[in-house]
Amino acid sequence: MTHKLRKTRKRRGSRTQGYGRVGQHRKGGSRGGKGKAGMHKHRWSYVLAYEPDYFKKDRFKPPRGQIRKNIINLKELVEIAASVSPRSRKTKKERTAVDLRGMGFDKLLGEGTITVPLTVHVPSCSESALRKIQEAGGEVVTEES
Repeated sequence: MTHKLRKTRKRRGSRTQGYGRVGQHRKGGSRGGKGKAGMHKHRWSYVLAYEPDYFKKDRFKPPRGQIRKNIINLKELVEIAASVSPRSRKTKKERTAVDLRGMGFDKLLGEGTITVPLTVHVPSCSESALRKIQEAGGEVVTEES
């Protein structure tokens, strides 16, 4: 049941009815515009907090189809050769064979030193790695050669 002493009845004739200066609490001005209006102005803190990519221009597209090569250095090869069991060699004079292709490596680089003679199977090899292995008395079997 309605009663005649509601708050609106009390505020009749007061022009703004408790909402301050003229024009407050009318239409879209009090809410700062409709929709996404003011995102670069008074709603900037909202953009930073909740939609940081709203104004992002994503023009740079990285090139597709680049294949990353899985590389290994000589110093890691020495550690792998040490872990290969001596039982895999048939005679004591036979060199330890390391198949890097089977381990998923694509290229052998020459960082580090090697003293153990090894037979290394690898798809490709740098000149410095090839030279260092040959100086240690080993050989490199590549797909290139």
